[in-house]
Amino acid sequence: MKALVIYFSRADENYFGGSMRYIDKGNTEVVADYIQDIIGADLFKVERKVPYSKDYMTCIKEAQDEQKRNKLPELVKELSNIDDYDVIFIGGPIYWGTLPQPMFTQLSKLDFKDKIIMPFSTHEGSGLASIVRDIKKYALKANIKTGLAIVGSNVNSSKPLLQRWIDEQL
Repeated sequence: MKALVIYFSRADENYFGGSMRYIDKGNTEVVADYIQDIIGADLFKVERKVPYSKDYMTCIKEAQDEQKRNKLPELVKELSNIDDYDVIFIGGPIYWGTLPQPMFTQLSKLDFKDKIIMPFSTHEGSGLASIVRDIKKYALKANIKTGLAIVGSNVNSSKPLLQRWIDEQL
């Protein structure tokens, strides 16, 4: 089976269990890289044309405003076709109870008919939140598997957990 990971990830200042810390690589990108190592998946990083602020508090205000207005921001580039893939991993951090709005910009451009969807999130207490329900809005005729939520401060040790999840779901 050919696999693709579609993900959003943000480095810069991030929240880790009660404190802020700057990181060079976003938590979800770490997970995406592990998935690539485990299953040989291709990667597609969703990026806003105008990046979120590097400051965490400003970033979450920007993300909340986008979500409240149901704004789908412009992306640096868009993936237009996933016909060559059988399995699509869809993931990102939890922003206000779901995936960041740039993910919905991308998901709205794709046909997920007959695809296997593997949803995942990185978070500091929100779990999967509503991402499975929200992904279903864009992937009506897909086989959506049980999702996986990974605590962001634990991503660097999450590869064995990801391996088990992939083995169980596929």
